[in-house]
Amino acid sequence: MAAENPVESLQEEATCPICLEYFTEPVTLECGHNFCRACIAQCWEGSDTAASCPQCREAVQQRNLRPNKQLANVLEIAKRLSLQAAKGTGGDGVCERHQEDLKLFCEEDQAPICVVCRESRAHRAHTVAPIEEAAQEYKEKIQAHLKTLREEQEKLLGLKVTGEGKSQEYLKQTQTERQNIVSEFQQLRQFLEEQERLLLAQLEKLDEEIVRIQNENVSKLSEQISHLSELISEMEGKCQKPASEFLQDVRSTLSRWEKGKFQQAEEISPELEEQVSGFSQKTIALLEALRKFKATLPSALETKREESLRAHRQTNVTLDPDTAQPQLVLSEDRKSVRWGHTRQDRPNNPERFDPEPCVLGCEGFTSGRHCWEVEVGDGQCWAVGVARESVRRKGGISHSPEGGIWAVERDWSQFRALTSPVTPLPLSRTPSRIRVCLDCDRGQVTFIDADDEAPIFTFPLGSVPRMRIQPWLWVWRSRLRLCP
Repeated sequence: MAAENPVESLQEEATCPICLEYFTEPVTLECGHNFCRACIAQCWEGSDTAASCPQCREAVQQRNLRPNKQLANVLEIAKRLSLQAAKGTGGDGVCERHQEDLKLFCEEDQAPICVVCRESRAHRAHTVAPIEEAAQEYKEKIQAHLKTLREEQEKLLGLKVTGEGKSQEYLKQTQTERQNIVSEFQQLRQFLEEQERLLLAQLEKLDEEIVRIQNENVSKLSEQISHLSELISEMEGKCQKPASEFLQDVRSTLSRWEKGKFQQAEEISPELEEQVSGFSQKTIALLEALRKFKATLPSALETKREESLRAHRQTNVTLDPDTAQPQLVLSEDRKSVRWGHTRQDRPNNPERFDPEPCVLGCEGFTSGRHCWEVEVGDGQCWAVGVARESVRRKGGISHSPEGGIWAVERDWSQFRALTSPVTPLPLSRTPSRIRVCLDCDRGQVTFIDADDEAPIFTFPLGSVPRMRIQPWLWVWRSRLRLCP
């Protein structure tokens, strides 16, 4: 009996008698009945007898399946009419194919279906549930996930606020320390300048006193020399006279010569000598104190540096095999990496470096202070440092802060900091272990020779951006190992 609804009648005409679904590639038999191409082919499969129509059982002499283009066009019109009818009667709550309410939910296909769809071959073996029950179940699952996500969001917001608060606190501490250092050194400079002026003024007075005494002595000595010259001439002339004349008044002459005897020049007074000696001792003591201060200043600065390094948290770092260039060989514990002579068969995933022989650490840091050590041994070509998570992985990359990398390297006999341009590092010895100290809050990374605690290089404050930063290694004809 024909359905009263024209749309339903059209749907019936567009439905395959075998699968009870809309025609798929409709074909017509000689008897005039229509079927899906796949349905009629499956129906006749394996039959050795003459083929017959599944609907009217009329024998078909030739298996000539003619495509029914007109029916295919009618099928498209039926689908559009069904969609319009579904929208007009309640939107997405009505099955397009059967015009029944979508009261069930298919778990396998993850789609709402009607009771007619439930009995079809497409869904007969599937697990279904009432649509309201399925919606409630998934709502509960989503709410549970939302709760977890909100808790994680709150935790991250708390970490962000805490991190920002700590950063501000650290910045205030460094600002206070900076002001104290400037103030102390300013006072020290003022003290040293005052001492310099005082000592130079005292030296000036001593110079004047010494010059005055020297001038007076020179004047007196010049007068005595002139007087003695006159006496010598007179005595020589007296001795050349005849005896009778020479002996006349000889006693008074001797007495007069004795009165004009040479007198010693005035020496530097003991008081002045004591002033000079005391000034020298005072100067020596002051200079010795300055030398001691200069000697202890590096130690004090080194102590400050060691205290700062102790504040960095020792971090257990492992290598990420998904980022390793195919020619790099990682150990089973992911603590060491070496250059291999053959290229390994590894998937070309987006995060893998290629062709640069690089590998990243699994750990990433966005806040706090962290440090780890890398054993470089006697390798000839390597680089150690950090990189931002978004560093370029494919093709050539820039080993510089502009390329998202902050590192030091050894290139055969040359040691360099990978700045832009590179900075040569005149190291006094070849390091075998390098400590990497990352301060995310201050945007700074420092490299230290872990064997003798000698600083190697420090990238300036603020040079490392506030984003996820990961350990980074570059290896060529070498082997690097992350120390425990």
